[in-house]
Amino acid sequence: MPLQIQSYFHAATNTWSHLVSNGDATAAAVIDPVLDFDPASGRVSTESAQAILAAVHAHRLRVEWLLETHAHADHLTAADWLRRELRAEGHPALTAIGAGIVAVQQHWKQVFALGDDFAADGADFDHLVHDGERLPLGELELQALATPGHTSDGMSYCVGDAVFVGDTVFSPSAGTGRCDFPGGDAALQFASVQRLYGLPAATRLFLCHDYPPRDAEPREMVDLVEQRSGNVQLRRDTALADYVALRTQRDATLPVPRLLYPALQVNIRAGRLPEADADGRAFLRIPLR
Repeated sequence: MPLQIQSYFHAATNTWSHLVSNGDATAAAVIDPVLDFDPASGRVSTESAQAILAAVHAHRLRVEWLLETHAHADHLTAADWLRRELRAEGHPALTAIGAGIVAVQQHWKQVFALGDDFAADGADFDHLVHDGERLPLGELELQALATPGHTSDGMSYCVGDAVFVGDTVFSPSAGTGRCDFPGGDAALQFASVQRLYGLPAATRLFLCHDYPPRDAEPREMVDLVEQRSGNVQLRRDTALADYVALRTQRDATLPVPRLLYPALQVNIRAGRLPEADADGRAFLRIPLR
């Protein structure tokens, strides 16, 4: 059977989520699912994740993995909600992220002054993925490809001719992910992108975000050949020093992501929301400066 990929665009955060399978009634993986969140009202909802769940039901898929390419700073993950819904139906639905998440958790634990109940040891996820690891997916297999630089936990997932690249690289007109978050490193980002560029020419890059020009449709996928020759910030022949200088200058002008604090608080816990108090109220923390 040919590889089946269904992609879902979350316009509020310009995020792509992907459902990967080998066709009807086969094993599947969900990559970078989004939880709807309105910071003005504090309202959390699951419309976007429900669309993925509906496709799982329609195609009689068995979800083995809920994969994160990294701990996102611009949207909340729906991994925990999907995990609970799917496990209630008998799916394995294992949450997984790159093993570098431990360093990310340890940093943000200090920022949010989280107590001893948050161990920051990766245990919030069912599985920590290491570079080169192969994750079984029915008749398919996902190979993990460490792609740090945007963050220290960056992980891409290869299956067939597709690779899911997270924020390592965007569409050619948008360039690459910023590298000024804690643990970010433009030189590492350069090496990660060049590693992707070394994949077979027929490879398709499935994006986590796209920021299209006005009146253009967002792109969920870019052919590797187009990316290598046309990325406005990092082509195959771009020099390391030139890229680091460009990325550093660019990052210094970027605003803090609108959902940074809500997103990181939730995403370092694999999507688990804060525990409610005795009155059923839950709260997120915002550090003041």
